[in-house]
Amino acid sequence: MPELPEVEVSRLGLLPHLPGQRIVEAIFRVPKLRHVIPSALVSRLIGLRVEAISRRGKYLLFDCESARDGGWLILHLGMSGSLRLVAPGTPLQKHDHADLVFARTTLRFRDPRRFGTLLWHEGGDIERHPLLAVLGVEPLSAVFDGDWLYAKTRRRSTPIKPLLMDSHLVVGVGNIYASESLYHAGISPLRAANRISRERYRILVPAIRATLEASIAAGGSSVRDYVHSDGGAGCFQLSCAVYDRAGEPCLNCGNPLRSVRQSGRSTFYCAHCQR
Repeated sequence: MPELPEVEVSRLGLLPHLPGQRIVEAIFRVPKLRHVIPSALVSRLIGLRVEAISRRGKYLLFDCESARDGGWLILHLGMSGSLRLVAPGTPLQKHDHADLVFARTTLRFRDPRRFGTLLWHEGGDIERHPLLAVLGVEPLSAVFDGDWLYAKTRRRSTPIKPLLMDSHLVVGVGNIYASESLYHAGISPLRAANRISRERYRILVPAIRATLEASIAAGGSSVRDYVHSDGGAGCFQLSCAVYDRAGEPCLNCGNPLRSVRQSGRSTFYCAHCQR
């Protein structure tokens, strides 16, 4: 599933090409993805200029304006979605469900499982949209530090790893990045969140930030369907210390790494190095 690094890499790949360009045509080949695509969205988008592309959690937000008014196109990649910039007239492939056509390029949305989202928000106050208003703090923001996370977990007895994946607390820290961050911080994914000291949270938060930034620099993680806007693949998963390495030796101590299921997801860790 694309997480914060993959969405940010997608955003960065679009920035040199789309801001300042007008949408010539909008094509939606399915009536719904995760949500129904509004029937009026095609006519609403045509002629709008993409002013900027931002990100909130795992949502890409296209700030669109026309001569008279504007709004926001909200896009979520879902579990298997990806965005490609292709030349106008490029033949379709299976699962290519939506195109935004510009004068010199086409933004194509591919989504094999159809769990993605394409919605329109009228007006300027995008943070009040129901999908965004419930999101937690951005892990790359200044607000997210060890003291903040320590305070937020005092009444949370759930294990720390699934808690880090709760988008109502902090956004975009998916399965790979939670496992990797906890390993680098030396914290067991099984430890209750309220049993972790302030000092250890002050180690964990920089580890989360460093892990996410390293993944962005590596183009994200391409485990299944995710690709960049130019069709290339991310390679962060090739340098993981624990993710998907159960039974292999720990890079630090040499003991076999373990795997356990938490909240329906596989967690990878070293029982010797992580306490």
